[in-house]
Amino acid sequence: QYDRTRDMTIVKKNFENYLTSMGTDYIDFGMLFFIDSEEDYRDTFDGGLADYALELKKKGVIRAIGASSHNPVIATKVVNSGIVDSLLFSINPAFDLYPVEDYTLGALETGLDSSKFVGIDPDRAAFYRLCEQKNVGITVMKTLCSGKLLSPEQTPFKKPLSVGQCIHYALTRPAVASVLIGSSTPDEVAESVAYLNLSDEERDYSEAISAFQGKFSGSCVYCNHCLPCPSEIDVAALTKYLDIAKLDENSIPPSIRHHYESLERKGSDCIQCGSCMERCPFSVDIMGNMQKAQSLFGV
Repeated sequence: QYDRTRDMTIVKKNFENYLTSMGTDYIDFGMLFFIDSEEDYRDTFDGGLADYALELKKKGVIRAIGASSHNPVIATKVVNSGIVDSLLFSINPAFDLYPVEDYTLGALETGLDSSKFVGIDPDRAAFYRLCEQKNVGITVMKTLCSGKLLSPEQTPFKKPLSVGQCIHYALTRPAVASVLIGSSTPDEVAESVAYLNLSDEERDYSEAISAFQGKFSGSCVYCNHCLPCPSEIDVAALTKYLDIAKLDENSIPPSIRHHYESLERKGSDCIQCGSCMERCPFSVDIMGNMQKAQSLFGV
């Protein structure tokens, strides 16, 4: 039943048939599917598909507009179009390390080459922060990198990650609301939901990617490896909101300001002891970030 087309005659026929076959007069999400290239973007936004989705949303036939992509540059254009409410996007530690010009889905077929790792790709990091800034929620696909990150033979890291570590990595990216995990057995389902009961140590993914510390140097990956903080600051959450605020320091979105103000401990609570920086695997200027947060948010 899989069919990918942007021929509007076929799109409308398939969508109407779907409503009939499901016995409903609306759906929650209308997905603009698989927008990975400039051609995909033009076909979607200039070929009538995006306009059709907006028309259906206006009528209440779809309640929200979603999109899916594996390319952060194209996905940024989709978000900046202003019409999407959510995005299905591929996120895992290996994909985030790949240069944006390397197509990650192709890397799944040819093999993940750790020699190409460049640190968190700036286009991907900026894309996650943009989604948070624009209040576009991300649902993650390829969380386990099609299982390759779990395999001693196929992982690009020195050792495989656990399911829980992969889930935690995705959930700690800005704007991520949920993750999708492919499972084929009851045991695999149990392994995924066991994430909810894991300790902070069991969720910690920083060791696996710290081998690339030189390429990460200075960039927070929100791992909270720096804790415990004697002032009980949630360093990862605070830094995440700071990074998003820095996208436009003169116009911080109210939602980001609200998230920051909801933190129990703020930048002003930092006592500048430096214990966090001694533990950070990525040489982040955490104390400087605390001062910057206090300056930007006023507390």
